Amino acid sequence: MPCIPRAVSPTLKLDREKTLSASAAKLRLLKRLRCTLRYEKKAWGGGAQLVAGVDEVGRGCLFGPVVAAAVILDASYRIRGLRDSKLLLPERREILAMRIREHSIAWAIAAVDAARIDQINIYQASRVAMLDAVLQLEPCPDHLLIDAMRLDCDLPQDPIIHGDALSASVAAASILAKVERDRMVCEWDSVFPAYGLASNKGYSTPHHLAALREQGPSPEHRQSFAPVWNATVPQEVLAFLLEEEPADIASEALAAKAGKLA
Repeated sequence: MPCIPRAVSPTLKLDREKTLSASAAKLRLLKRLRCTLRYEKKAWGGGAQLVAGVDEVGRGCLFGPVVAAAVILDASYRIRGLRDSKLLLPERREILAMRIREHSIAWAIAAVDAARIDQINIYQASRVAMLDAVLQLEPCPDHLLIDAMRLDCDLPQDPIIHGDALSASVAAASILAKVERDRMVCEWDSVFPAYGLASNKGYSTPHHLAALREQGPSPEHRQSFAPVWNATVPQEVLAFLLEEEPADIASEALAAKAGKLA
């Protein structure tokens, strides 16, 4: 007799979805979204001519820089297959990155290193990298489409939640940033082979975390990130993160005392 598949109850489906990790659930959502020129067409319709998509890669990594890219697509040339870089195989990303560089009106890449990330935090470092990429564009854009963020500049800009999965320009920026960051991290693999950087690209895989516990962090690790900080807390890192001028400490103490007396 032929095997007849059983219908899955809605309750069972719900239970299965509840067991998904946050990252798996996000990937499932991103796969459902359609990457189009909808946001670009809206900006063009409002009078913009040079619309730049902006995105960053590497915010959740434990090692290395956060990398951002900005891309002004050519409206007359369609690059097929643009989508969130996380949904693409490495080989496909490389091919698309080459096409983006060849056929875009302009593109630029910027990075903020681990030391700067530790100083100003990853959110602000991402904004710095994104703005640096925008400022490098030639010709200058007259409108920005940004993945869920606003930048400190006077250009009209639209923050788009899941922008790299919805906007072709932001997706193009995501692909360029991802390819460049992977290249940068892979170059460090031969310098710090214990962490398996060529395979994990600096993310917190079990092998990477085990290496951190056994070897301690490298100078290119983000010392302010909890998994790195918890692996070991070198005194020089502690001094760096807590560095403050004695005069500033005295001023704060006096101000706090004055506040209590008031």
